[in-house]
Formats: sequence, structure tokens, C-alpha cells
Amino acid sequence: MSLDDLTFVERYGPWALVAGASEGVGAEYARAMAQRGLNVVLLARRQDELDTLAAAVRAETGVETRAVTVDLAGTDAMTKILDATAGVEIGMMMYCAGADPNYASFLANPVEIPLALVHRNCLVPMQMCHQFAGPMAIRGRGAIVLVSSAAGLAGAPNMVAYGASKAFDMVMAEALWAELHDSGVDVLSLVLGVTDTPALRRLLTRRGALADPRDPIPIEGVSTGAEVVREAIANLSNGPTWLVGDHLRESSKLLRALTRNEAVMAMIQQSGGAMAARPDAQVSA
Repeated sequence: MSLDDLTFVERYGPWALVAGASEGVGAEYARAMAQRGLNVVLLARRQDELDTLAAAVRAETGVETRAVTVDLAGTDAMTKILDATAGVEIGMMMYCAGADPNYASFLANPVEIPLALVHRNCLVPMQMCHQFAGPMAIRGRGAIVLVSSAAGLAGAPNMVAYGASKAFDMVMAEALWAELHDSGVDVLSLVLGVTDTPALRRLLTRRGALADPRDPIPIEGVSTGAEVVREAIANLSNGPTWLVGDHLRESSKLLRALTRNEAVMAMIQQSGGAMAARPDAQVSA
């Protein structure tokens, strides 16, 4: 039987591990995996949100869940992840943690803050890939999705550590795909533009671009979490890299036509527009 003949559960189950699962894209992805019959291990810092999501997923789908509090920027993160996954077979891993809540200049904070972000966005996903990719390759099936960002396409202000870490994730996923795709393991670098998530809404509210982060009115010109997840699932086997949204795909073509210096200048202009502190700001990738 070929991989194409397997059901979703046979190819990517029986368990999905989702890091950054408490809200936004991670929560949407966890729900989507459960709806397709995979049990889910949910990782994030906030136990209350995880417990609420786990209970909802069980009620909606009947799958098994494990909700595990872990600070992915902590030095003990991998130890807790190993404890959380003891005795279960992980066939799907998504690393969706790593948003930067500050959007501040590199020198605005102590160096420990960007170092913690690099630990969370680079070291822990590398450890997790090393831990879970091996058994997947032996079985000849499975998937790893690393969520990257358009911030990793070129340097931009207020995203020094974040942009660099997302470039790391992108290249790590591409290189892992190069090593594993012939073994039956799908690896995908999922590159997001600006996405309508609770984290983005909190940031825009702090900067005056939204009156209330709970406002249900859609943010113009950005992808939703549900749209991101649909594109991710549809393109699991279309690695190594998938850019989410027509706007980002077109923007990336323009960036590739520029020199590196020109691309940085374009990112400076775009980042200013994306986070403009005015009520009618349109957020775009």
C-alpha cells in the first residue's frame, strides 16, 4: 500500500503533538487534527486555556487529549515534553509557538529576552524534530510542520531576534525535508504573513490600532487561523515550504526580485504600515 492510499490517521496518527496550542493557529490546528481522528497532545504555558481546549476537543470529537503546561523558553522544556509524550506514538508534530509579544527594538530590552525567544523558536523545535523525526522515518510515515514567518524573509526593524529565529526555522525545515522526504515523512515550513490571532489583536490594541482585542470584526487584509490551517493540511506533502495566502505569495515574488539591501528597505516600509498606530490601519504581510 502506498502512502497515498493511507487514511489521514494511518499516515499521520495516532497522536498529534501541537506546541503553542492554547490559542490562535495552534489551537485551530489541534482541533483540525482531532476532527480527522488523531489524538492530541497540547503544549503551552497557560493550563486553564489548555484544559478548556482539551475538554472541548474531547467533547466534539471523542479523541484522547493530553494538556501539558510547559514554558518552551525554559531550559527544562524538552524534559517536560518527553514526559508528556511518554508511551504515545507521535505521527504529527506541529511547532506553532514563538510569537513575539513585544515588537520592540533590539536594544529596548535586556538581552535575556531575545535569548529566551531564540531558545523557544530555535533550540526547542530542533530538539523536538530530532526526538520525533527518527521514529517517523523508521515507520515510513508522519509529518512535521514548523511555523515560520514572513519576518524571516529579510531583516526588518523591531524583529531582530524574531525574524532571525523564523529564518532559522524555515531553513531547518527545508533541510529536514531534504533528508526525510524520500523516507515517507512530510516536512513543511509553513510561512505566515500577518495572521488574525489573539496575540496580534493584543499587540494592535496596545499600539492603538484596535479598540478592543475581543472585537469580532475581522482585520482587513490578513489571513485567519482557519485559513492558515486549511492551507497547511492541503499542502502537507507539498514541502519543503508553503507560503500562506495569495498576498504573501505575491509579495515574496517581489522580494526575490530585489537585492538583499533593497529587500530590507522594502521590509522597513512594510513593517511601518503593518503596525501603524491608527484606528484605520490595515494589517498586511
